[in-house]
Amino acid sequence: MSTWYSSSVVEPGLTLVTEPAVHDYFRANVFVLNGRDRNLVVDAGMGLVPLRPALPLDPDRPVIAVATHIHLDHVGGLHEFDERAGPRVSAAGFATMPDALTYAGMFRGFPGAVTRPPFPGWRSEDYRLEPAPLGRALVAGDVVDLGDRSFTVLSLPGHAPDSIGLFDEADGLFFCGDAIYPGGLIDDLPDSDRAAYRATMRLILSLPIRLACGGHGNVMDPETVRMIADDYLHATDRRR
Repeated sequence: MSTWYSSSVVEPGLTLVTEPAVHDYFRANVFVLNGRDRNLVVDAGMGLVPLRPALPLDPDRPVIAVATHIHLDHVGGLHEFDERAGPRVSAAGFATMPDALTYAGMFRGFPGAVTRPPFPGWRSEDYRLEPAPLGRALVAGDVVDLGDRSFTVLSLPGHAPDSIGLFDEADGLFFCGDAIYPGGLIDDLPDSDRAAYRATMRLILSLPIRLACGGHGNVMDPETVRMIADDYLHATDRRR
């Protein structure tokens, strides 16, 4: 494991990988799930240090990497994977990774972007994302099949217009990206939509979730998910 990354086992076959030296505003979760026929990687970090060698992937199984949305902290290492999937809403953008969609410009010159440089001479001002054209553009209702389990794609707009999640309806495991996670949710980006976010929260509240793996912070039990979603709905109801 690279010293840049930190990993922890969430449950058998499921690993959480993070970048501790990245400022917490940009420090996103990468999840690795080992399926019978394929490995699944959900989101791909900042791309400051090669990601794939740091992941606990079974070398005898192919890997599908899924981006929950196109923001910089979720797509940095996506180009390292041969099989890439992400939301159809922003599919064209993955081929060029424009700042207007990724918000990569926010990281350049950001005070305290990292607590230590990923390599000598590194500067946040030089930060760029590698293009990662999608092989599969996902929409709600699509299925990502790992052989022994499958995930239904959910559309979860609000934080970003292209936000998607993956839900194992049989098991209750939910990869939700930045739709919901512990801490302050971000709904004030130029392309955020609070009305859409409220609808997403109502959808999340209807799901039989066992374990929710968000884009930031700790994994969540159903009670935590319910509290965050309810709090958001109450807070935004007052702001309408």
